[in-house]
Amino acid sequence: MKRMNYKEKENDMAYITGLTKDKKEWTPQFITSIDEETCIGCGRCFKVCAHDVLTFEEVDEDDSAKMFMKVDNPGNCIGCQACGRTCSKKCFAFAPVAA
Repeated sequence: MKRMNYKEKENDMAYITGLTKDKKEWTPQFITSIDEETCIGCGRCFKVCAHDVLTFEEVDEDDSAKMFMKVDNPGNCIGCQACGRTCSKKCFAFAPVAA
Protein backbone atom coordinates (compact mmCIF):
# COMPACT_ATOMS: atom_id res chain seq x y z
CA MET A 1 0.00 0.00 0.00
CA LYS A 2 1.36 3.42 -1.00
CA ARG A 3 1.58 6.14 1.59
CA MET A 4 0.79 9.73 0.62
CA ASN A 5 3.55 12.16 1.40
CA TYR A 6 2.97 15.76 2.38
CA LYS A 7 5.34 18.67 2.76
CA GLU A 8 4.72 21.85 4.73
CA LYS A 9 5.66 25.04 2.92
CA GLU A 10 6.55 28.42 4.38
CA ASN A 11 2.92 29.57 4.40
CA ASP A 12 1.85 26.51 6.44
CA MET A 13 0.15 25.00 3.40
CA ALA A 14 0.73 21.26 2.95
CA TYR A 15 1.33 20.10 -0.62
CA ILE A 16 1.28 16.60 -2.07
CA THR A 17 4.84 15.33 -2.46
CA GLY A 18 6.44 12.27 -3.99
CA LEU A 19 9.65 10.32 -3.68
CA THR A 20 12.25 9.59 -6.34
CA LYS A 21 13.79 6.15 -6.67
CA ASP A 22 16.63 7.42 -4.44
CA LYS A 23 14.07 8.47 -1.79
CA LYS A 24 14.49 12.21 -2.44
CA GLU A 25 11.32 14.16 -1.76
CA TRP A 26 9.92 16.41 -4.49
CA THR A 27 6.77 18.47 -4.94
CA PRO A 28 5.03 17.83 -8.27
CA GLN A 29 3.92 20.93 -10.18
CA PHE A 30 0.59 20.23 -11.90
CA ILE A 31 -0.60 22.01 -15.04
CA THR A 32 -3.03 24.85 -14.35
CA SER A 33 -3.29 26.58 -17.74
CA ILE A 34 -1.85 27.22 -21.19
CA ASP A 35 -1.57 30.74 -22.58
CA GLU A 36 -3.56 30.47 -25.82
CA GLU A 37 -2.13 33.76 -27.11
CA THR A 38 1.44 32.48 -26.85
CA CYS A 39 0.90 28.86 -27.94
CA ILE A 40 1.80 28.18 -31.58
CA GLY A 41 0.19 24.72 -31.71
CA CYS A 42 3.41 22.87 -32.58
CA GLY A 43 2.30 19.77 -30.62
CA ARG A 44 5.61 19.04 -28.85
CA CYS A 45 3.88 19.05 -25.48
CA PHE A 46 1.13 16.78 -26.80
CA LYS A 47 3.71 14.26 -28.02
CA VAL A 48 5.67 14.19 -24.76
CA CYS A 49 2.64 13.77 -22.46
CA ALA A 50 1.86 10.08 -21.93
CA HIS A 51 -1.18 10.77 -19.75
CA ASP A 52 -3.70 12.25 -22.22
CA VAL A 53 -3.79 15.63 -20.45
CA LEU A 54 -3.69 17.85 -23.57
CA THR A 55 -5.68 18.21 -26.76
CA PHE A 56 -5.65 20.47 -29.82
CA GLU A 57 -8.14 23.32 -30.13
CA GLU A 58 -8.80 24.97 -33.49
CA VAL A 59 -8.90 28.73 -33.78
CA ASP A 60 -12.39 29.64 -34.91
CA GLU A 61 -11.59 31.89 -37.86
CA ASP A 62 -12.55 31.59 -41.50
CA ASP A 63 -10.08 29.45 -43.45
CA SER A 64 -7.67 29.34 -40.51
CA ALA A 65 -5.53 26.29 -39.93
CA LYS A 66 -4.09 27.68 -36.68
CA MET A 67 -4.39 25.50 -33.63
CA PHE A 68 -3.33 25.75 -30.01
CA MET A 69 -3.13 23.34 -27.10
CA LYS A 70 -5.80 23.04 -24.46
CA VAL A 71 -5.85 21.27 -21.08
CA ASP A 72 -8.44 18.54 -21.64
CA ASN A 73 -7.93 16.13 -18.73
CA PRO A 74 -6.21 18.02 -15.89
CA GLY A 75 -6.90 15.16 -13.46
CA ASN A 76 -4.58 12.91 -15.47
CA CYS A 77 -1.57 15.20 -14.88
CA ILE A 78 1.16 13.62 -12.73
CA GLY A 79 3.06 16.88 -12.20
CA CYS A 80 6.21 16.00 -14.14
CA GLN A 81 6.23 19.26 -16.16
CA ALA A 82 7.52 17.48 -19.29
CA CYS A 83 5.07 19.49 -21.40
CA GLY A 84 6.40 22.79 -20.08
CA ARG A 85 10.03 21.79 -20.56
CA THR A 86 9.41 21.00 -24.24
CA CYS A 87 7.53 24.26 -24.91
CA SER A 88 9.73 26.77 -26.73
CA LYS A 89 7.19 29.56 -26.06
CA LYS A 90 6.92 28.87 -22.30
CA CYS A 91 3.14 29.16 -22.32
CA PHE A 92 2.42 26.65 -19.51
CA ALA A 93 1.56 27.51 -15.90
CA PHE A 94 2.04 25.02 -13.07
CA ALA A 95 1.28 24.87 -9.36
CA PRO A 96 1.53 22.33 -6.54
CA VAL A 97 -1.66 20.75 -5.19
CA ALA A 98 -2.67 21.22 -1.56
CA ALA A 99 -2.86 18.02 0.44
